[in-house]
Amino acid sequence: MAASPAETASVTPHPDRPRITELRLSAFAGHRRAVLPLGPLTVLAGPSGCGKTTALRAYDALARLGGGAELGVVFPDPVACVPERARPDAQRRRGFRIGCTADGAAGPVRLDVAVQAEPELRIVGERLTADGIVLLETALRDPGRRAVQAAWHTAGTAPVTRAPLPDDRLGTPLLPLRVAGKTDGQRRVLAAAEQMVVALRSVFACDPRPGRMREPVPTGSGRLLGGCDNLADVLWRTRAECGRRHAQFVAAVRVGCAGPVADVLAEPAVGGAVRALLDRGDGVRTGLSRLGDGELRYLALALVLFTGPGVLEVDPAGEVPAALQTLTVLADGFDRGLDPWQRAELLRIAARMCGRGHVRLVAAVPDASWAAGTDGVTVVDLEP
Repeated sequence: MAASPAETASVTPHPDRPRITELRLSAFAGHRRAVLPLGPLTVLAGPSGCGKTTALRAYDALARLGGGAELGVVFPDPVACVPERARPDAQRRRGFRIGCTADGAAGPVRLDVAVQAEPELRIVGERLTADGIVLLETALRDPGRRAVQAAWHTAGTAPVTRAPLPDDRLGTPLLPLRVAGKTDGQRRVLAAAEQMVVALRSVFACDPRPGRMREPVPTGSGRLLGGCDNLADVLWRTRAECGRRHAQFVAAVRVGCAGPVADVLAEPAVGGAVRALLDRGDGVRTGLSRLGDGELRYLALALVLFTGPGVLEVDPAGEVPAALQTLTVLADGFDRGLDPWQRAELLRIAARMCGRGHVRLVAAVPDASWAAGTDGVTVVDLEP
């Protein structure tokens, strides 16, 4: 795969805001030794079977592990993540390896994780590094114990501190509970771990499902789900919360949907549910049930780009100021069902929002020729 030269001179994130700048799929499903550079707005391109969706799943898995999720929850079918031609070792073990780089105030920080999928699911190795220094390293020393041996950088009277960590979750997010921060080395470990965890958190994996967006939905949390099924419930909440942002959203819908659009709103339906409507401005209101699949996907993706962690169903780092966090949207099939003007407008919106530094987008499309050369867009071509 290769990144296009249309890199992002006009898109400069806040230098202290942690962000993932590289995804590594050393051995994951169909990927071998794959290194994917990630800019503020990245388009993964390639034909069916090249691993676009797999790459997004790997990113999402790292994000969930960074948030403290258990390994079995993140990988319910771990064998599917093992490269197809991977041979088991003498102990019949097979697994996969993924990693990423987070940039920020602590400089580039690398995280690499080795997961055993068979015969038992467990993390067998983890390494956190910065400037060539190993800040955390874990290894499975005793297969009979449900723990890995961890060593983290101390740079005090003892160069490292050793202790067991569980083998069913990532060690990096556990470091603040284990490292005292008394020496310069320990403080460096904590800074790197925090940067990595903050960069990985607040990920929203999104693939709108038009078939489920047409029906009324019960009111709930007002937080958008990944399939955008509950879009009406979110509009019920957000329309009154920020008039300026809602006006921008309506202007975008006006470009991407047929006919006049004066407003996008939700109204009560039978049984305590709500349904979403387009106000045509002449006394006519069109329910979403009348819109085409492309219009619905466009509308949902525009809403995602104009909202934030407080509206989307994500796991933000609550202990970190919002100004130092970035929402990353993972959009599979970004241009699926869209007409050329719809995808062009969505790309324009995405470039504008990503340029502000609060949102990053990793989108997957079969062909990125329509996006290549666009200012602020990084195109990564994947080969089958």
